[in-house]
Amino acid sequence: MGDQLLIRLCSPTLAGLKTGNLFTVDIDDREKFNKEVREFNSRFLSKGIRMIPVKYSKGHVLIYLYRPSYLKRDFRSDEVCRILKEKGYSYSNADLCVAQLARHLAKDGTFPHEIGLFLGYPVEDVVGFMRSPEEGVKYTGFWKVYGDMDSALKTFDRYKKCTEIYSRAHKHGISLDKLTVAS
Repeated sequence: MGDQLLIRLCSPTLAGLKTGNLFTVDIDDREKFNKEVREFNSRFLSKGIRMIPVKYSKGHVLIYLYRPSYLKRDFRSDEVCRILKEKGYSYSNADLCVAQLARHLAKDGTFPHEIGLFLGYPVEDVVGFMRSPEEGVKYTGFWKVYGDMDSALKTFDRYKKCTEIYSRAHKHGISLDKLTVAS
């Protein structure tokens, strides 16, 4: 898994604009991949970034790259706690919630709809998706928007610009380490 891939898929999280990203990569050797994850986590510990493999499948893995401090901040919301509690999470402990998310992903064939809460999506959009993934959608970008479309469009634009800036900077020799903002 190269730095360019992380920049393309996770720049808003690396820049401190977003709580987390979820993405899939192909793997040949699970042991070798787990070593890469440990090295990444050691490399970026001081930046406040963590990478967790949340679901292994044959030949690929689903990865959650996130900022634990942002997740803890997001989970302080009463509405987020209510949703997580209803879904069976230990809502008072963000780290435990990540482990529980991985268990949900492993045992269920479908994506848990509350996953948007782990990615920093607006609560009203996560709730809208949980009610009906198709009804009431105002716009689809980085996520499906059910609430404040103007705010979401501005956020989508920031994420897109961030990714463009990070990609350009990396192509000009700036390392992932230097591009990643400390939280």
